[in-house]
Amino acid sequence: MKMAFILFDSMTTLDFTGFYEAVTWMGILKAKETMSWDFCSNKEEITDDRGLTMKIDRVLPDLSAYDLVFIPGGLSTRQLRYDPDFMSWIQTARDVPYKVSVCTGALILGAAGYLHGKKATTNPSAYDLLAPYCEEVIKERYVRDGNVFTGGGVSASIDLGLFVVESLTNEAVARKIQEKMDYPYYTAGLRK
Repeated sequence: MKMAFILFDSMTTLDFTGFYEAVTWMGILKAKETMSWDFCSNKEEITDDRGLTMKIDRVLPDLSAYDLVFIPGGLSTRQLRYDPDFMSWIQTARDVPYKVSVCTGALILGAAGYLHGKKATTNPSAYDLLAPYCEEVIKERYVRDGNVFTGGGVSASIDLGLFVVESLTNEAVARKIQEKMDYPYYTAGLRK
């Protein structure tokens, strides 16, 4: 499984790192074969919403080469969804099997057309912004509709990561990763 983590200026880093920490354990534990991931953006270096600067591995790669694309949130998603170059790049993920977002990353998935006819969630402060892009906004920490996964606000990224792990592997792997992360709040086996 090959994953693309989409990073961009003014993103919220916990949106990314909570999910990243959970799902990359699948590779460490060899729970999925040939796990790999890339840090992708539309530029070589990004700065998050608190001033942390990160170098990017892959600039504007064709996202169709991935099995899972993940988009975090942050206030900048409100503008990025109207950026034609950025959105054109995100639309190269059209045929990617799994599309995942946390927080207002759902606005990017929605603007790309990936939430049409689907149920989704986002940060509670952006429910009204998400509504035009999906069939129904669900006020939960994480939602799965087919192969599209969306998470609520910021810290929900950890729960969503564990839920994606459980969905792609099984309950036992999710529990093992939960234990490795010393994270007691996720309830494995609760819903699929």
